[in-house]
Amino acid sequence: MNLSTLARTSLLHLSPLRSTSSTRDNATESVAIEGRNINFSVNTRQGKMVPILKDCSIRIPSGQLWMLLGPNGCGKSTLLKILAGLLTPTNGALYVRRPKSYVFQNPDHQVVMPTVEADVAFGLGRLNLTNSEVRSRVSKALEAVGMSEYLQRPVQTLSGGQKQRVAIAGALAEACKVLLLDELTTFLDESDQMGVIKAVQNLLDISGEVTALWVTHRLEELEYADGAVYMEDGRVIMHGDAASISKFIKAKQSSYIDRINS
Repeated sequence: MNLSTLARTSLLHLSPLRSTSSTRDNATESVAIEGRNINFSVNTRQGKMVPILKDCSIRIPSGQLWMLLGPNGCGKSTLLKILAGLLTPTNGALYVRRPKSYVFQNPDHQVVMPTVEADVAFGLGRLNLTNSEVRSRVSKALEAVGMSEYLQRPVQTLSGGQKQRVAIAGALAEACKVLLLDELTTFLDESDQMGVIKAVQNLLDISGEVTALWVTHRLEELEYADGAVYMEDGRVIMHGDAASISKFIKAKQSSYIDRINS
């Protein structure tokens, strides 16, 4: 039995997720991302198998923005890459609604064309669209991320946050249903951070069909999420509403500070 068959049969009997967080009016109870008992290991040069992910289970409702958090090296970016199809799990069941799109931490790895318009249209060449359809998709995508006035702007003149919004617009233009976002605000100043967060929120509010899973190390970004997943040492430790996750992490931080100060 291959992985796609395993995913279909394994996920069939899971009960619906009920988030206690505030959700968007147009969000549904259907699931956009689901993994059960995902494991991932790598081989060292000495031939030893080292586990990176250990029985990770995750479930993200359609039409919502969820955050994936945890300390450095806990496996959150690895899990995101598995969901994106960039890595293959060692075993486990997996389902991600398609089309899906992965947006890199560094936008220079993704924004490659000379102008904003050309970059957003880049992925549409394989869809056999007319020129008017391409222009319409590009226009709507840039409007959704607040970049309409930058249509003809050279990409090299954009800030980091603006490039991230162009990368998100490119995914939207391709009609993606799932956005997988890897620490988009790591290298951005505060203004650009808010611009990217608001762009993703606006995109979800407008579409009602796009789901976003955002890897972050910034606890303050939980304020903008519908739900969150917290990881440690390759495992999903907690999964639920953003307020509960935030409270849990703050309690862990406080406990750690108390221990080192005692």
